[in-house]
Amino acid sequence: MDYEKIPLREKINKTAESLEARGIKTFIVETAKEALGKVKELIPAGAKVMNGSSTTLEQIGFVEYLKSGEHGWNNLHDAVLAEKDKDKQNQLRMQSSFAEYFLGSVHAITENGQILIASASGSQLAPYAFTAQNVIWVTSSNKIVATLEDGLKRICEYSFPLEDKRMKGIGYPGSVLAKILIFEREPAMMGRKITMILVNEKLGF
Repeated sequence: MDYEKIPLREKINKTAESLEARGIKTFIVETAKEALGKVKELIPAGAKVMNGSSTTLEQIGFVEYLKSGEHGWNNLHDAVLAEKDKDKQNQLRMQSSFAEYFLGSVHAITENGQILIASASGSQLAPYAFTAQNVIWVTSSNKIVATLEDGLKRICEYSFPLEDKRMKGIGYPGSVLAKILIFEREPAMMGRKITMILVNEKLGF
């Protein structure tokens, strides 16, 4: 299976409609630059912002933009990294899961709108599932698959091996496929906003 191919527009539109039906506001953009522009539109000045580790966010320029301080947001990620005491840093990391805006990406989306996210630590899963008031995912449309089974295969056969290789390339022993979140829908009663930005450009794993 070609996990890097951008699907036909018909399939992308169908997936976007399915996501909307599951309580996930969805935007379709063509490029990484447009994706970053949409993120900037969605987050108001003064908001407390945190992000999970994401190659996609790096590739669209979000990580550098967040570091730049040009946005007017409260950068919680910067505060976590600035703390040198390991115990205090872990506390800040846990507290940051309650950010007003938590950003990241996902590893697979079914045509029916189910979302799969794999993680080694699980640090981004709590904000996605419950604690963050606003979640913004930026995801290449090449992560669209037919079924949940196909999504799990994509993680095991494609996403995890590439992440493991990336981790080894920056001096770590590698990664581990420890936890997988299946996000079925966001119930309106939760009062949260979940947004998906689908990008028609190959990004991330």
